[in-house]
Amino acid sequence: MASIELDLSHSYIPHPISDEDYALLPLNYTFRDGGAYALLGPSGCGKTTLLNCISGLLRPSSGSIRFDGRDVTEQTPQERNIAQVFQFPVVYDTMTVAQNLAFPLRNRKVPEDKVRERVGRIAEMLELSAVLDRRARNLTADAKQKISLGRGLVRNDVSAVLFDEPLTVIDPHLKWELRRKLKEIHKELQLTLIYVTHDQTEALTFAERVVVMSRGRVVQIGSPDDLFLRPSHTFVGHFIGSPGMNFLPARWLDDGVQIGSRRLTGLTPARARTLAQAGAFTLGVRPEFTRVRPEDAPGALPVTVTRLQDVGTYLLLTGTFEQHVLRARLPLDSEAMAPGGIVWLSVLNPKTCFYRDEALIP
Repeated sequence: MASIELDLSHSYIPHPISDEDYALLPLNYTFRDGGAYALLGPSGCGKTTLLNCISGLLRPSSGSIRFDGRDVTEQTPQERNIAQVFQFPVVYDTMTVAQNLAFPLRNRKVPEDKVRERVGRIAEMLELSAVLDRRARNLTADAKQKISLGRGLVRNDVSAVLFDEPLTVIDPHLKWELRRKLKEIHKELQLTLIYVTHDQTEALTFAERVVVMSRGRVVQIGSPDDLFLRPSHTFVGHFIGSPGMNFLPARWLDDGVQIGSRRLTGLTPARARTLAQAGAFTLGVRPEFTRVRPEDAPGALPVTVTRLQDVGTYLLLTGTFEQHVLRARLPLDSEAMAPGGIVWLSVLNPKTCFYRDEALIP
């Protein structure tokens, strides 16, 4: 395995001028040896471009890539010793499962006893032991993708294993199981894993560190808890969570947070001093931390209920305050409320975040 140091940017046009000309804006970051990372963002945000730069399928238009301090910018994927698993399974249909798994090892002249030991171990991890002697052509798409995953994981001498949305073709009820398996494999084998996905559930359940990207820019790198509790950018607050963070335009006025016609109080002195110097800002609070409060409670807004959904494990309330939409995740046993009614929702609490120019105010 290797630590991967990135100091690069990439544009698909010859002479980029503005940020819009870049597929990947300047990035300086190190993926540590043995870490599990996810590149997360919507389609077109630059995550596959970044993965292809790491793998050697794409040379960055500027900057460098280093594996354990060694410059590999000009090297091919083979020279970088990278294993890659793609969105659609890459298997040899005429070979058996065992032969498919063994192929990367035999291609490198690994002794047969080592091949059998490694194939058996990976097959057991991916629950393929029962079909090792079956030809791949007779298996389902799910099983074929397991083989593809196994071929990426079977070598223990690679610098890193890169996954490009590998669970897209997997049946939804099997995705959770495979994510769990990948976490177990990472814990046991201590491989450097980098996983590209647009699915926040995949990213947050798989990775130790998540790289959130938007429009070619890395907007935050952190643990799942960091991204959920303290999004450093409004995009992260919106993109992470189901539903995403509530945002309300606000300003500091007369020792309180003014939102529309309502002034909220109850901040700690330290936060009050910070916001008093912030001018106009945006208040962000997650639906999970928005609670029903008594009428006129400090830190609460009067919200007109527009919709109440029973999601099974919680109630999702959607309402409006002076044309601003607010959502709250409430316990199933919450007091009955009907569309058109008024409910007071707390938006000011220790978990509330504040943003200026889309960036978190420290």
